[in-house]
Amino acid sequence: MLSEHTKLRVLLVDDDQERLALLEKALETEGHQVVAQLNTHADLTMAVAVHKPEVVFIDVGLPGRDILQSLGEMYREHPRPIVLWAEQSDAQTTRRALDAGVSAYVVDDLQHRRNFSALLDLAIARFEMQQALHQELDRAKTRLADLRDLERSGPEGSAPSSRRRLVRLVSSVRAIAPLPSPHGERSGRRLSEPWRGLRRPAR
Repeated sequence: MLSEHTKLRVLLVDDDQERLALLEKALETEGHQVVAQLNTHADLTMAVAVHKPEVVFIDVGLPGRDILQSLGEMYREHPRPIVLWAEQSDAQTTRRALDAGVSAYVVDDLQHRRNFSALLDLAIARFEMQQALHQELDRAKTRLADLRDLERSGPEGSAPSSRRRLVRLVSSVRAIAPLPSPHGERSGRRLSEPWRGLRRPAR
């Protein structure tokens, strides 16, 4: 039922005008607001800053390097749940999509989809999980740095064992939620910056 979902602001990206119209109609029928329609060559980082969508929905035939790079840049500057819909894919493209910050990746014929709200909910839930894990990673890294300083300045004690535990924690969190960019973190920017404006779907 449409009443079970919160109205979301959605940014649509597609090079096919007919698919854009189909997506817009389907999302608005389910109670969502399409704040802008763009092609894959648009500046996504600027568009998100201007239109402030709560979810970014991209539909492409086969995600290429350029669109995935654009998504990664957008995600680093303005983290948002990203739905990427493709007609075809492969293992390498899937990995690149996840590295770029994609929250929900679907390979299927768009016309067969009937309930987009459930997909948006999935993207939001996974995005929030990623953000929580990144915040935990940041806290662990900060604590690890503090323990290293303690080891250098004080007598031996429990610090080495605590440091080993934190190293294992950092490794496990990275394994569960790899950083969105395959090139690592950008200096001066914390990937765990809270995402403002998201309203959790009502249940």
